[in-house]
Amino acid sequence: MFNGSTRTSLTTTGGPGRAPNRAMLRAVGFTDEDFEKPVIGVASLFSDITPCNAHLDRLAGKGREGVRAAGGVPQTFGAPTVSDGISMGHKGMRYSLVSREVIADSIETVCGAMNHDGLVAYGGCDKNMPGCIMAMARLNVPSVFVYGGSIMPGVGPSGEDVDIVSIFEAVGKFQSDKIDAKTLHKVECESCPGHGSCGGMYTANTMASAIEAMGLCLPYGASNPAVTAAKEREAFRAGQAVVNLVAKNIRPRDIITRKSLENAYTFVLALGGSTNAVLHLMAIAREAGVPWALEDFDRLGAKVPHLADLKPGGQFVMFDLYRVGGTPAVLRALLDKGYLHGDCITVTGCTLAENLADVPSVFAKTQRVVHPFEKPMFDHGIIVVLKGNLAPEGAVAKVAGLKQRSITGPAKVFDGEEACFEAIKARKIVAGDVVVIRGEGPVGGPGMREMLSITGALMGQGLGESVGLITDGRFSGGTHGLVVGHVAPEAWTGGPIALVRDGDSITIDADNKQLTLNVPDVELQARKGKWTAPALRVERGVLAKYAKLVKSASEGAVTG
Repeated sequence: MFNGSTRTSLTTTGGPGRAPNRAMLRAVGFTDEDFEKPVIGVASLFSDITPCNAHLDRLAGKGREGVRAAGGVPQTFGAPTVSDGISMGHKGMRYSLVSREVIADSIETVCGAMNHDGLVAYGGCDKNMPGCIMAMARLNVPSVFVYGGSIMPGVGPSGEDVDIVSIFEAVGKFQSDKIDAKTLHKVECESCPGHGSCGGMYTANTMASAIEAMGLCLPYGASNPAVTAAKEREAFRAGQAVVNLVAKNIRPRDIITRKSLENAYTFVLALGGSTNAVLHLMAIAREAGVPWALEDFDRLGAKVPHLADLKPGGQFVMFDLYRVGGTPAVLRALLDKGYLHGDCITVTGCTLAENLADVPSVFAKTQRVVHPFEKPMFDHGIIVVLKGNLAPEGAVAKVAGLKQRSITGPAKVFDGEEACFEAIKARKIVAGDVVVIRGEGPVGGPGMREMLSITGALMGQGLGESVGLITDGRFSGGTHGLVVGHVAPEAWTGGPIALVRDGDSITIDADNKQLTLNVPDVELQARKGKWTAPALRVERGVLAKYAKLVKSASEGAVTG
C-alpha cells in the first residue's frame, strides 16, 4: 500500500544506520510495526489566546485517531497563532500578517526536519489558514487542512444577533452618544459566546471557504461550526484522508493549480469575502509555483456575481449558511452555472465535481441567505483592484453592500493608525473627507496592520459611506465602507501615498477602478525630490527581519 517513493520518513527511520533515530522515537511510543507505516505530522495551532483556536487540541486529537485508524502514525506538534481581533487597534496588530510567515516557516521546519510522509493541520484564526497552506505548498507532501470552524452568533441587547464586528461598531456608537455604557458592555459580553472563529464572511471564513473550493480541505470544512459533532467527525476523517493521499501520492501542488485558484477566488467573490484573500491567495500561488497576479483577481471579479447576504456587507453569518446546506451547496450552484472547474482533484482523492455529485444546490429549497443568480446582491466586482497615480502597483477595495462607490474629497492625512483613531474620537472627520493612513504597509508598519478599529468607529458614527479611506495597510474582513487598502508602492518605500498632503483632492472611483491624487505631476515630482527614506521602525527581532525581507503588497507581502 505504501511504497518507498511515498515514504519520505524512511530517510529518518529506515535501515541499520538509523537505529539511533528509531531509539528516540521508541521513547515517544513508536513500536516495530510503526516503522513500517507512514508518519503523519499533525500540526495543531491550539492556543487559549483566542476563541478561534481554543478547541483545536480536541480536534487535533480526533485527527490523530483518524491517522491511526487509517494505518498511519501521528506526530503532533504546535505552531503559533496571533489573534487578529484581540490585536486590533494597537501595536500588537503588527505581528498579525507576520504570523502567516512564521506559521508557514514553523510547519515547514518541523515536517522538513522529521521527513513526515504527510501533514494534517488544524487552524482557526485568520492567518492560520494561509500560513498552513503555504507550508503545505512548500513541503509538497500529501496534506489536508482542517478549519476549526466559526463561532455561533451572540444575542444583543434587543435580541438581535451580534458578533465581533458588532462590538467594534458599538465603540463608534458610544463615542457619538448613540448608545450608553451599559449597552456597550452588553454588546461586549455577548459578541463572542464561545469557541470558534469570527462568524461573518470575514477573513477566517473567507480563507476557509477558499481552501475548500481549492480542494485542500474536506467538503463542508468551511461551514461546519466549531462546537458541533460534525466538526469533530470532519477532524477524524481528515486524519484518515491524509493517509489515503499518501497511498495515492496526491500532493498539494497537484491540487493547487490555476484552475483551483480560480475556483477559490470565484467562491470568495460569490460569498462576499475579505480583501485579505487577495494577499493570501497570491502568497499561496507563489509558494506553489503557480503564476498569479492582481490582474487575475480583476479578471474573475468582472464576471462573478456576489450572491451571499453575509456580514459585513449583509445580514447573515456562517452559521446561517450552514443551516441552509453549507458551503458545498453554494459550490454546487456555482458548478451547475458554469463558474467552477469541476475537474480539479481534491484531498478526497476525487474531483470537485465528484465531491458535489450528490449535494443539493443551495437553491433546491427556499432560503434567504444566498440570492439567486437572477437577483444577486451585486452582479460583479465586489472586490476591485484600483490603479492610478496614487497606486501605480495597485490597491484593493471591497464594495459589497455599498450604495456609494466613488468619492472625491479633501485628504486628511495621518501617519499611523493611532493618530487617525484619535481624530475620529474627537469627531474631526466629517462627511466628504478622504482619510489617508500611511506608514502601515508591509515595510512601514512593519506588518501591514488591519484598520477595523478605524472603520468600525466610522461606521458607528454614521460615516461609513460618506467618508473615503485609503491606506497602505490592510482591512479586516469585518470592514465595511468605502475603503481602499494595500496601496502600493507603500509610503515607507517612497510610494505616491507618501507625498499626499492635507487638503489635496483625492478620487476613489471603484466603478472605473481608479485611485487618483488630483495634484499636477510637476508638483508631485517636486515633492518626491524632497522626500527622504525613513529608517525602519524596528531594529531587531521578527518584525525587523520581516521588514527587511518582505515584498510589496502587490506581490502578496511574502518574504520568500
